[in-house]
Amino acid sequence: MASGSGRAGGYGFSRGRASSFGGSMFGSVVLGPMCPPGGIHQVTINKSLLAPLSVELDPKIQKVCAQEREQIKALNNKFASFIDKVRFLEQQNQVLGTKWELLQQQDLNNCKNNLEPIFEGYISNLRKQLETLSGDRVRLDSELRSMRDVVEDYKKRYEEEINKRTTAENEFVVLKKDVDAAYMSKVELQAKVDALEREIKFFTCLYEGEIAQMQSHISDTSVILSMDNNRNLDLNSIIAEVRAQYEDIALKSKAEAEALYQTKFQELQLAAGRHGDDLKHTKNEISELTRLIQRLRSEIESVKKQCSNLETAITDAEQRGHCALKDAQAKLDELEAALLQAKEELARMMCEYQELMSTKLALDIEIATYRKLLEGEECRMSGEYTNSVSISVISSSTAGTAGTGAGFGYSGSGTYGYRPSSVGGGYGFLLGGCVTGSGNCSPRGEAKSRNAFLEKAFSSGLKPSASTSDQSSH
Repeated sequence: MASGSGRAGGYGFSRGRASSFGGSMFGSVVLGPMCPPGGIHQVTINKSLLAPLSVELDPKIQKVCAQEREQIKALNNKFASFIDKVRFLEQQNQVLGTKWELLQQQDLNNCKNNLEPIFEGYISNLRKQLETLSGDRVRLDSELRSMRDVVEDYKKRYEEEINKRTTAENEFVVLKKDVDAAYMSKVELQAKVDALEREIKFFTCLYEGEIAQMQSHISDTSVILSMDNNRNLDLNSIIAEVRAQYEDIALKSKAEAEALYQTKFQELQLAAGRHGDDLKHTKNEISELTRLIQRLRSEIESVKKQCSNLETAITDAEQRGHCALKDAQAKLDELEAALLQAKEELARMMCEYQELMSTKLALDIEIATYRKLLEGEECRMSGEYTNSVSISVISSSTAGTAGTGAGFGYSGSGTYGYRPSSVGGGYGFLLGGCVTGSGNCSPRGEAKSRNAFLEKAFSSGLKPSASTSDQSSH
């Protein structure tokens, strides 16, 4: 069980303990007037309930309780300090909100007027850059058109040169065909000449062999001559007959050799014709493939050039886009930096203004405080008021202008007032009419000032009477 106690605006927590009781539990059976059907049932008792409870006290319980009380006290103190901090921060928040509203009402127009020339100058600079870029763009567009015309001219010339080259290649192929035909005819004629020379050599060797054979046959032949003393021997007819026989033999051998040569020559000629046709067909295919390769190479070169041109155009476009993007990003960064710098300058000016106002109000409070103290002392010394002193604590919830501090006032009845400052967490003494002020005041300083004033009042023989009232400041 937890309970809270309020003391000086704080909260406390305490822990209660429930006392333990020891005892035993017994069960009793009450029988009715009638026995239930089936007879009396057996009554069972849980023996663990009959065991005595262990109620021994822990010797460390007092120490634990003391530690818990100390912890609760520490937590209460922390909670009270936390509540004081929260109240102080709420007052500071109200002060800062009031300052912010005042500064927004006062310095917003001036800041805008100070920033407008900067932005106008920057915008005019950007416009000049835009004009220069537009002029460069027009110039580059004209150069691009001229370069495109030059490229088209070179392209036309290149196409004309390609056409001339193809026509020259076709003429070269035709002339090559004619040269190949002439060369083949020359080769055929040379082959015929070689064949005829070989044939002549063959016949020469054949004739020489036949002559040698005939001479050897004639030399080995034994001629039996019957001597006829008849003087009527016709040698001319004999020689003519022998000559006719040899000529007949030579003609037969020549005819056989010519027939053999003709058959072999025809076979070789047919083989040469087949090989010549194959060679011509192969040469035609080679020429066609060569022309196709050249045409494909020219097309590949043109496509490569187009690809390179497109790649250069793409890279140029990407570079221009990157440059434009970088320029825009740089301008945006410059604008953001200028805006951030302006905001920082505004914040710095606001801080300086707050510090100056705090210093001014603190000085005004101190001057008014000392003036009222001096006037009160003079009045007390002259005996113009009674010796009764009323110390009143006045709480206020109205937000002040700026800062925290203490104020003093004086009234005709001679009543001293003690009130917390309307702004911040400071305390002050009011003599009669309320004099509000501002300044930086810590709780330690305000306690010292309050104690000093009370000591001074008691030392002067005054009788303070404490009265507490809640009023709202004007």
